[in-house]
Amino acid sequence: QVRPVGAQQSVDVDVRIVSATHRDLETALASGDFREDLYYRLNVVTLTLPPLAERREDIALLAQHFLQRLASKYHKPLKGFAPDALGQLSTAAWPGNVRQLHNVVEQVCALCTTPLVPLALVQRALRVPTVEVLGFTEARNRFERDYLVGLLKLTDGQVADAARLAERNRTEFYRLLQKHGLTPGLFRGDAGSESPDGDSPESPVAR
Repeated sequence: QVRPVGAQQSVDVDVRIVSATHRDLETALASGDFREDLYYRLNVVTLTLPPLAERREDIALLAQHFLQRLASKYHKPLKGFAPDALGQLSTAAWPGNVRQLHNVVEQVCALCTTPLVPLALVQRALRVPTVEVLGFTEARNRFERDYLVGLLKLTDGQVADAARLAERNRTEFYRLLQKHGLTPGLFRGDAGSESPDGDSPESPVAR
């Protein structure tokens, strides 16, 4: 029974109270931050729902369910997620749980122009850093330089040994070093604190 404000008589009511919290109520009880009498009035049946990151088997099902509903809402002919896009969803952190998943699916649904949601759209919605894409020439040059630096470090700057490991003659190997601005002497143990990029320490002042 409840008595409305200003009323003279009580009114019978039949209600069910469903409450939720992200806090540990037992800890709050012990610290006096939550009323004990209210806790025992509410705590009839307790359901513990783990965060989405702890029930990853549900992510694909939820994502597909949200996609179907939202595709109908936006009148988009979407059939599902590309396999790599679904894999990205399944491995994401999801600090915002199901609400965040719904928002991500709504964003990709609104922006998608193909029957299957691609990985790029999912990464964009999740704000996943994209991998740097290099041109073939730049990628090859980076690999060459890193490879040469590794050989020089391994052989302590000995060109003959490095060239042999690379299966190149010394003349060709020297041309490669010159192309990438690498000086073998800087990789030798007696080179002090000189760096492989060609920066050398200041010479001592003669006294």
